Amino acid sequence: MTLEQKVGQILMVSSPVTGADADSLYALDTLFVGNVFMKGRSTAGQAGIADEVSAITAHVSGDRTQGVRAFVATDQEGGFVQIMQGPGFAVMPQAIVQGELSVGELLAEATAWGEQLAAVGVNVNLAPVMDTVPSAEFAPQNAPIGAFGREYGYTPETVSSHGIAFAQGMRAAAIDATVKHFPGLGRVTANTDVSANVVDDITVRNDPYVQPFKDAVAAGVPWLMMSNASYPKIDPTAMAPFSRVLVHDMVRGDLGFTGIIVSDDICDAVQVSAVPVGQRGVEFIRAGGTLALCTNQSLLPAMYEGMLATAQSDPAFATQVDAAALLVLQAKADRGLIG
Repeated sequence: MTLEQKVGQILMVSSPVTGADADSLYALDTLFVGNVFMKGRSTAGQAGIADEVSAITAHVSGDRTQGVRAFVATDQEGGFVQIMQGPGFAVMPQAIVQGELSVGELLAEATAWGEQLAAVGVNVNLAPVMDTVPSAEFAPQNAPIGAFGREYGYTPETVSSHGIAFAQGMRAAAIDATVKHFPGLGRVTANTDVSANVVDDITVRNDPYVQPFKDAVAAGVPWLMMSNASYPKIDPTAMAPFSRVLVHDMVRGDLGFTGIIVSDDICDAVQVSAVPVGQRGVEFIRAGGTLALCTNQSLLPAMYEGMLATAQSDPAFATQVDAAALLVLQAKADRGLIG
């Protein structure tokens, strides 16, 4: 596999769930990007959405990818965050409502929700949310999670039990679940998607609110997504996706996680806007990440070119690209996506 193809394997580009655009196709056809995030909203149901997924994944196949097919992800949490809707898709409740179910009930529901995703060609769900919001009273102030009812409850124990049940239901349906947003967004008051300088000045390295992520790793979850916030009591020098302390030392070391570490969106997120686009993927991989997510397909080329140029000039970074690409390819082999 060429260096260009390796870089492509550790990127995930967005494509509108209502139909690919020229920027999405350029990333797949010209830049060798090997993974797709279906973004937006569609009420076309299983038949219509399956057609769109099939159309986009046809661009990640054949000789040009050496027989390696795509990880196809979406955001199917429930409540306000359910990209795929319409006939064949259940109306999923908010996580705070899912948290009122028994663990067994949620496992069964999540299995059915996962089967609905598998039916349209999705194999990765960027869920469940494992962020703990401290209280119902604080929830409205917690812009990214609590304000939308994305939390399973207000204690790490409830978040852990129900988040793991959701993840295990996805696994039963052959969908890779992604626990997010490490080490937690439940204590912040601003949303990294639309705000800069989002800081959690409470969470520490061995914080009780990290426990749901530890439990999920112990339960075998295959993907983990980093938060984009800053955690100065853990690393005062870098935001989470660019922090080797958080990504490598904590996720790989403290948690013992061996799966795919995916970034949150590092293209459109206002939180990372001070970092040049061409450096964002580089810094994420340098920190120990595996797969960089870009939900603005028009910015993907700048991220790709930055990673490729750095790998061509920096042998140490090229080694990290090799390791990340190998991890992605091993995961794809395990899931029957090669050959």
